[in-house]
Amino acid sequence: MDGIHSSDLKTILHSKRANLYYLQHCRVLVNGGRVEYVTDAGKQSLYWNIPIANTTTILLGTGTSVTQTAMRELARAGVMVGFCGGGGTPLFSANEMDMEVAWFSPQSEYRPTEYLQRWVSFWFDEGKRLEAARFIQRKRLEFIARQWRQPVFAKAGLQIDLSVLEQALAQSLDYLDQAPNHDHVLTEEARLTKRLFKLAANATGYGDFSRAKRGSGGDPANRFLDHGNYLAYGLAASATWVLGLPHGLAVLHGKTRRGGLVFDVADLVKDGLILPQAFISAMNGDDEQAFRQACIENLTRSEALDFMIDSLKEIAEQLGTPVA
Repeated sequence: MDGIHSSDLKTILHSKRANLYYLQHCRVLVNGGRVEYVTDAGKQSLYWNIPIANTTTILLGTGTSVTQTAMRELARAGVMVGFCGGGGTPLFSANEMDMEVAWFSPQSEYRPTEYLQRWVSFWFDEGKRLEAARFIQRKRLEFIARQWRQPVFAKAGLQIDLSVLEQALAQSLDYLDQAPNHDHVLTEEARLTKRLFKLAANATGYGDFSRAKRGSGGDPANRFLDHGNYLAYGLAASATWVLGLPHGLAVLHGKTRRGGLVFDVADLVKDGLILPQAFISAMNGDDEQAFRQACIENLTRSEALDFMIDSLKEIAEQLGTPVA
């Protein structure tokens, strides 16, 4: 951008940025020194500004294109760009550039090493990695308890029995404290999520619900869960990038799984925000755009990215040791 340096664009902390965009059937380019997306209305082209200094993630769906100049400006501003299918899923890739131009890329390794060093110092210790997994799950339970009580969900139609919710969370916490290995933690994670599905379905009057795997579900709640979870994955990827933590250093979802740490971090907020909104939007008859906007508002209201970053920092500081 003319007269603007990359350092000027990063004055807003990633955890404080407000915007996450999903775009389809448009072109992303630089126009008059600003990054904009262009849509066609008949013979007329409409230009819409993207406030890149206040944006964390842009997901490019079907029918999109992006210019090299736009990618340069987005990378300078630290905006993560994901390439995905229709509706935001699946995520095919997030922008990673060749190391020769890595300083342009928000996925580059040119990040402070403080938290990476602390993370690596405990990561090869099985016991400490298990404790980190437990920590994430405990934070997840706290977040669920806090968010499911929010008036915004009750007003939207989530008439939850709080005593049943509290009992489910308490039982899960007891099991986590006693879990002897990662497999038991993963099992408890899945068991609680299944219980939350039932609570949300009952609370919204959705009826019988069964979670479909790998995007195979045809009912609205399953489609919304697939869609919304990718928003959480985008924020999780941003959180790990901000702290300079490679996505392969997972503490729960497998030591060799690609992007495992992203799934670990997304767990912090998925069931607290995306899950209830999926059932609410399904019962309201929302389309994908309305559901996506509701999820983004929930993520912003709850300061989800802040929560992710703070949780990762706490793990690194508690379990890791700084390099002398």
